[in-house]
Amino acid sequence: MTDTGFTASHGIMLALLLGFAIAHSGLAALRGRAEALLGARLYRVLFATVSIPFATVLIIYFFNHRYDGVVLWQLQGTPGLRAVIWALSALSFLFLYPATFNLLEIAAVQKPQVHLYETGIIRITRHPQMVGQILWCVAHALWLGTSFMLVTCAGLVAHHLFGVWHGDRRLRQRYGDAFLAVKARTSIVPFQAVLDGRQTLQWQEFLRPAYAGVAAFILLLWWGHPWLVAVTAKVPW
Repeated sequence: MTDTGFTASHGIMLALLLGFAIAHSGLAALRGRAEALLGARLYRVLFATVSIPFATVLIIYFFNHRYDGVVLWQLQGTPGLRAVIWALSALSFLFLYPATFNLLEIAAVQKPQVHLYETGIIRITRHPQMVGQILWCVAHALWLGTSFMLVTCAGLVAHHLFGVWHGDRRLRQRYGDAFLAVKARTSIVPFQAVLDGRQTLQWQEFLRPAYAGVAAFILLLWWGHPWLVAVTAKVPW
């Protein structure tokens, strides 16, 4: 751990995040043409083959350098903070991996398709991954308090804000007026469309097996977090 100033890891992390953003969003932008050329399933395999290893590198590098740079605040040891961090992190995963995703399509078991959703968590926010990423960043920034964490958060949030624009643009190109109608009834800011009467929550839509899967994943992550930190520390990056 260093608290003497910025380190090279800050720039490396930003470069890795930029590379991931270009690969991830670039492949998403090429989806229509790629599926026409390769087919939907092969495109999904290509997308996963690029994105998953890149994301793994990012996770390992983040774990190994999370305490780099300037210590801006030190709140660890504050009574109740650990519980707040885990609660925010759990909530972030409920947004990051909402039940609107079809797991069989993600795995290319079923033919992957682009869907226009307006149910479940989309009633709360049209871009749940962006909201989940911000929650995750808030939680981890509170706990770590380092300049490296803030640089990482800046890159992650910037990518997801770009994803808001990019995702809406691609849906409008595909669905036209149907997307504009959904856009008018939903909001980017959580609960805004609910509060101003454009949307009504249907709580039964959240009673889906996928949410139980996300909850199980959160518990697994909580249990395995120390092991994950120990394993990534063995990678000499």
